[in-house]
Parts: sequence; C-alpha cells; structure tokens
Amino acid sequence: MTVIRAATAGLALLLAAACTAPAPPRSQASTAAGTVCAAPQGAPGTETATTIDVIEQAYFCILGNYYSGATLDARSLLSAGFAALTQELNRNGRDVPEAGMPALTGDRETDWTAFEAAYRKTTDQVPDLHDKLAVVTLEAIVAGLGDNHARWAHDVKRPPDYYDGDGYGLGFLANVNGPQVDGNPGVALPPLFVTTVQGGAAHAAGLRPGDIVESVNGSAPFIDGKATPAIAALYPEYPEARPVRLRVLRQSTGRRWSVTLKPGLYQRDLAALQVVQSKLLDDDIAYVRLRGFAPDAADRVFKAISRLRTGRTLTGVVLDLRGNGGGSPVEATRLVSAFAHGKVTAYQCTVDGKCETGRTDDTVELLNLPLVVLTDRSCASACEHVSSAVKDLRIGQLVGTRTAGVISGPAQPHLLSNNTTLGFPTRRHLGPNREVIDRIGVPPDHHVPLTPADAAAGRDPALAKALTLLNK
Repeated sequence: MTVIRAATAGLALLLAAACTAPAPPRSQASTAAGTVCAAPQGAPGTETATTIDVIEQAYFCILGNYYSGATLDARSLLSAGFAALTQELNRNGRDVPEAGMPALTGDRETDWTAFEAAYRKTTDQVPDLHDKLAVVTLEAIVAGLGDNHARWAHDVKRPPDYYDGDGYGLGFLANVNGPQVDGNPGVALPPLFVTTVQGGAAHAAGLRPGDIVESVNGSAPFIDGKATPAIAALYPEYPEARPVRLRVLRQSTGRRWSVTLKPGLYQRDLAALQVVQSKLLDDDIAYVRLRGFAPDAADRVFKAISRLRTGRTLTGVVLDLRGNGGGSPVEATRLVSAFAHGKVTAYQCTVDGKCETGRTDDTVELLNLPLVVLTDRSCASACEHVSSAVKDLRIGQLVGTRTAGVISGPAQPHLLSNNTTLGFPTRRHLGPNREVIDRIGVPPDHHVPLTPADAAAGRDPALAKALTLLNK
C-alpha cells in the first residue's frame, strides 16, 4: 500500500494542476491591510518571507472562502497558531514574558487585533526567530481546520542530490498508513507488517514483505487494536533524519531482531513511477493499475485498455486503485464516464446545503465491459470519488479494503502576497447518494485484506478475488 499522509501527494497534484478552474470566492476576504485572497493567475513569483501580514491575509482568506468559513469558530484557528508559536519558542530553548494567549471574544476582527498585538510583542523579543515563528504559526492555523485537503504550499525543500522520482524515507511501505494514524478511518487490524520494500535503509537491512514490526522506537504500533502515533515514525519527510528503531519478527523462520533505519534518499524502481501499468490476465481480462489522477490519467487508462483489446474480445476490466492518492476530479469523472452515462458522480456542497451536481462526461465512449475496482486504505481523494461512484451507481464491484476517507472536497488554490499558495475546499464532497465519505471511506463489496503470509509469499488475494468475480 502506498503511504500518503492525509493524501498530501494527491493534494500537491491538485494544487499544481489547479484541478479545475477555481470557483469564484464567496467573498474577497479583504483584510485590514487591504490585501485580497484570489486564485493564482499563472505561475507565482519568487517566494518572499512570511510575515504577520501574510498570516492575517491567510486567516481572513480562510474565513471568507473555506466551505464552512461562515460558521467556523475562528478562535480555534488563532489558538492553534499561538500554541505552535510558543512550542517553537520552547524547541529553541527560548521563552518570552509577553508570549501569552490573549482573551478571545468570538468577534473575528477583534480577536485578530488581539492576536496580532500578542504575536508582535512576542516575536519582537526574538528577531532571530521571526521567519520560523511566522511559518509554524501559519502552518498551525491551516492545520487547525482539521481538513485533509487544506494545505499551505511553501518553500518545498528537497534533499541534496535529489533526482526526479527519487524516494525519501526508510525505504519500505507498511499495511497501516498515515491517514489511519491521523485518526481517519479504515480500521487497521494488528499486526503491522511490511508490504513493499522500495530500497534505501530497509533494503540494506534485509527487510522483506511480510516481516512484522512489533515495535517502533520502543512503542507498540497497536493498543487495544487501534493504530498508535508511533507508526507515524515509519514515514518521515525531508528534512526529518532521526533514526527509527524497529523490533521485527519474520514469521516464516521465527527470527526476531532489532534494526535501526536512518531516513535518506533512495532510487525507486522505475515501475513504481509509472502512472499507468497494464497487462492481460487470463487471456481476456484487462488489468490496469492507476497510481494517480494526473491531468491525462483517464485517456491513458483508455489507451491501455484499447491496446489490450486489439485482436481479442475482452470479458472484463480490473482497475487497480490501491495506493492511488488522488489528483484531478475532472479525470476521476472522465474515468467513471467510460462505464456509465447520464449519471451523477458526486455533489459539491456549501455549508448551508447548496450543492453543485457533478455528472458523467457523456462524450467519453462507453467501454461496455464488466468492472472490478481494487481499493485499499491508501485510495484517497479523487480515488474515492471513483470508488464511491462505482459502488453507488452499481457499475462495478469494489474488492479489497475500505478507502482512506480523505476527501473533504477539491482544493482550490489562493495566492498569498508572499507568492505562496493556500489551498482548501470551497465546497464539501458528497457521494452520488449524497453520503459523506470524508473520514469514513468507501467500504468494499468484498473485504479481502492482505495478510503477512500473503505479502511474504507474493500473493495478491484481492486480485485473485477480482478474477473470480469476472470469470463467473
């Protein structure tokens, strides 16, 4: 299973491609300084420093444009921001007598004025930490939304010697991923085990698929059957470089040992970088794996199926969306449209229940083939758009495990005055039956989880079930 913390990979793709043309904001969210929050026009200029004025712009941008901004208690955002500020002071071995959270009343502008005054009094005492304090404060305000599609894109750092497609981390994937650790759905059952070894430290240490991780940095990965925050250490992001200590069991031999893995850069297998992979199974079933909804994803899937169809009659399609972190909702809709016309694929709704209806693109040619979709707990965002549509519209069957539940709504980009981008949903995503998928996920029609024994033996029980369904 591909690891995606809160679907960040899909969200980055959303912001880079801007998904669809951004909806006009419900208000321009003018701040006291007169700045506005608007959709980017072309590529942003050179990033400049984050300041309290930029934080102010982001705060009012969220309140004026976020899908529930009209009903949001803004005090929660300011409290999160100030808490992050004081924590950063502590991390740097500093503190300031003025660094106390001001009393908040619930009036958005009055509370901002109080927050800004306290912020300036604090940061003026530590000028060497100005930039860092501003960054952590704004990051915390955005995180305070608790929205998996809210993100502030700024100053993306890459490791030295990074080459396009390289990986960073411990070099392996496990059956429990970031969204589950963050409290999202898809109940994970013990044990925690390796599903894929990609390279890097894990490869050098001799880890194999099926190896069970009994502890992470001395902590249990599960307590009372629930994934613990300890698992998050398996998925470090650059520049995090602290070694991670694992206690490992290999069931086939009974061997137990400890290993310490240091995060680093590693070269990934070229096959793992392909957006679309396809092959023929059982002589007449098209298997297509789609790793992300890039701007041309649907056409690439259609082309792959067309090639497999040449010179033969296909009897079905297995669409493998496991590990698909999402991307363009337009491509998700087009993919569904190859299996159904004249249908609603999703709704995008405001907090007061006014919804825009997303319909199939009936210019897409129907494939007229039975469909089985493979899902897992790393299928997020646009991947869940497809999964819910397939299930609700009864155009295929889902096999595998519940999806991630990381689909609050399509992120719309908003340019801030320092040329960074703030992305968040202006509308909330609902499935074709108007069901909430965010934080719940889409349950499969056939629950077929991977086991450590399957991973160790290289078996794929979900794919085997899909072939059984299509060969009936």
